[in-house]
Amino acid sequence: MKVVILCGGKGTRLKEETVFRPKPLVMVGEKPILWHIMKLYAHYGFKDFVLCLGYLGETIKQYFLHYELMNSDLTISFFPRPQVKVHQRSQLDWQVTLVDTGVEAMTGCRLKRIEHYLGDQQDFMVTYGDGLSNVNLKELYEFHRSHGCIATVTGVRPLSRFGELTVEGDVVKEFSEKTQVNRGWINGGFFVFRREFLNYLTNENNCVLEREPLERLAREGQLRIYKHRGYWQCMDTYRDMEQLNNLWRRGEAPWEVGLK
Repeated sequence: MKVVILCGGKGTRLKEETVFRPKPLVMVGEKPILWHIMKLYAHYGFKDFVLCLGYLGETIKQYFLHYELMNSDLTISFFPRPQVKVHQRSQLDWQVTLVDTGVEAMTGCRLKRIEHYLGDQQDFMVTYGDGLSNVNLKELYEFHRSHGCIATVTGVRPLSRFGELTVEGDVVKEFSEKTQVNRGWINGGFFVFRREFLNYLTNENNCVLEREPLERLAREGQLRIYKHRGYWQCMDTYRDMEQLNNLWRRGEAPWEVGLK
């Protein structure tokens, strides 16, 4: 099954990093956040990726074109002719299709423009190139197949940015600094769609996945939520990037699934 990753946005809220590189290539530890996302999918057996490129998309192409060289030991001989010997070749067994979907395209348009790379499969997965989670993708897909609707969205409860107080009168009975939001669910990405969802999209740059297409699915009763109560964090700001890197450095990254 194909996994589509939306990698084309400009990441303006993380401009400290994205002036030089697209957000999916911002580093968490020694690897781009995109690598961490793909590792999660590969852990559950989903290894056929389609990347929707836009802003600085050529740098993502370069990353994968040179992946083996940049992640291996090399011996370079210059005489009698230049030769490169690669030691300890990469063990990745992924297939990665890189598609230029336009710098100004919105998320729905990007998805529509990779339609012909999806083949004739009934279902496909979609996520964003800037969100990390320990969501069980096998269970997500099984849930999607069980309800028979066109689409499934993973709902999450992010960590609160502020301490939560439990009070009685003016007495603080409990103080929790890093708790999940207790009310409501937000879109955490990690979608599964049936192929007919592509008919809800247009090739116009202003087609936003999260607006009319998903709103229409909800009105028609064709959108279900997979509730993920575990870890989820997007990388929208410099503070988010620092938080993710701190977790990785301490060996406490919940999304790691044993695959450093």
